[in-house]
Amino acid sequence: PAGFMDVIEIPKSGERFRVLYDVKGRFAIHKILPAEAKFKLCRVRHVRVARKGIPFIVTHDARTIRYPDPSIAQNDTVKVSIESGKIVDHVKFEVGNLCMIIGGRNLGRVGLIQHVERHATSHDIVHIKDANENTFATRISNVFIIGKGTKSLVSLPKRKGIKKSQLEEQGDRMRKGKK
Repeated sequence: PAGFMDVIEIPKSGERFRVLYDVKGRFAIHKILPAEAKFKLCRVRHVRVARKGIPFIVTHDARTIRYPDPSIAQNDTVKVSIESGKIVDHVKFEVGNLCMIIGGRNLGRVGLIQHVERHATSHDIVHIKDANENTFATRISNVFIIGKGTKSLVSLPKRKGIKKSQLEEQGDRMRKGKK
């Protein structure tokens, strides 16, 4: 089975694909270059200390990585080498970073984090602005950081995570039908 951010390689054809979400919330198999197929991004679910004081992190795909960088926190994203399973780089969960939504109504959308509302008794809410200047909000558990600033660490599928309104989609279908 393959899930979000997994890399799929077909040895006979030499093609490599990454599993992402499209803006309609479906899995999208996106063709990638060999250099990009050497790593995957993993969202940090937990940062804990085991017996005998050994620190470790648990990622969204159930990986347990021991002795991580002390600056890695929950909701950050780590860049993991597929060959070695070690952390190559990490991106902090902070305002101004590029993210993809991995749950809820906005599944598959991509945008920049504008601000985070902290709620003591409920879910924290993250406000995001996409490339078309549309803003939306979702729970912090639905946000997956995919880049530092505006630069993405992975290539994105066809629409680059920008959701069109129903009227824009209808106009595109009408123009496509006239050709």
